[in-house]
Amino acid sequence: MIIKDDHIFRMTDDTGMLQHSKYSLPDPNHGYTTDDNARALIMALMLYKKYGEKKYLDLVYRYSSFLLNAQNEKGKFKNFMGYDRKWLEDEGSEDCFGRCLWAIGFALSGDFTPRGVKHALLEIFNKAMPHAANLSYLRGKAYSAIGLSFFDGDDSKELVFSIAQSLCCQYDEHKDGEWKWFEDVVSYCNSVLPWSLLTAYKVTGEKRFLETAEESLDFLGKITFKDGYFKPVGCNGWFKKGKEQAEFDEQPVEACEAVLTYLEAFELTGKTKYLEKAKICNAWYSGMNSKGIPLVDPETGGCYDGLTQKGVNLNMGAESLVSYIISYLKMSEIKSL
Repeated sequence: MIIKDDHIFRMTDDTGMLQHSKYSLPDPNHGYTTDDNARALIMALMLYKKYGEKKYLDLVYRYSSFLLNAQNEKGKFKNFMGYDRKWLEDEGSEDCFGRCLWAIGFALSGDFTPRGVKHALLEIFNKAMPHAANLSYLRGKAYSAIGLSFFDGDDSKELVFSIAQSLCCQYDEHKDGEWKWFEDVVSYCNSVLPWSLLTAYKVTGEKRFLETAEESLDFLGKITFKDGYFKPVGCNGWFKKGKEQAEFDEQPVEACEAVLTYLEAFELTGKTKYLEKAKICNAWYSGMNSKGIPLVDPETGGCYDGLTQKGVNLNMGAESLVSYIISYLKMSEIKSL
């Protein structure tokens, strides 16, 4: 099956991928984010690897150029840009920084990334890397560790080790009885935390990282698998320790990062339970979810922005689109083995 890519090209203009859509119509009012273009770079490289078509290579150049423009003089990244191509801030979040390192690491490690693009991305990476040691927030650290794990150098390995150690320390501070998590709330992009420890184990061989990753991932699985399907923690209230878990809204990014995490766990441990969970998470997009409704729009190939109490959010923004495509392509790699 060839993936339907209409919405990818509608959402992408000469600048990069737009952040939001109004239903299937790209919405210029919200401009662009570096977050979305970083993840879109990963998506474009996966598409080019699978199909080898020039149109996907053109996207690789477009999204890479966006990252080049996003980096500030200090080496960090601006995130929000208006439709007029004017940046709305001097520096974005640590999450944005980490996602940029993830995308750059992925691109630099790939055989299908053009040489000139690699040279440019390596300069961006070298300018950004010193900041990775001074991150404060969990997800910024986690995405950065994943990005750094693509490199073989001693400096990057030491950074991965240091970041993973700090995540484990925070985990030890917050786990309590049945609560096996890194903080007192399960909120957004949750799978990235155990995923980063899995990659750290792969790089360093430190067993503590694998043990913490599996324990926290098993805890997350207990609260996100309901009646045989995947049900991520809702963003309308999250899941605070000692409180009721928010049921909605369910976000597409959670399914994608769960797929990537479970496949990493399967690759490292050989435990088939992780492969089965990855399949279930990917099936969330096709209707194996709490509402029994497909999230993928067959007309455009876009992905709806989430599951609400009333059904699907019919907007189809960049994060949802890219999450679905990455999940689909990653699972297709597994099926072809």
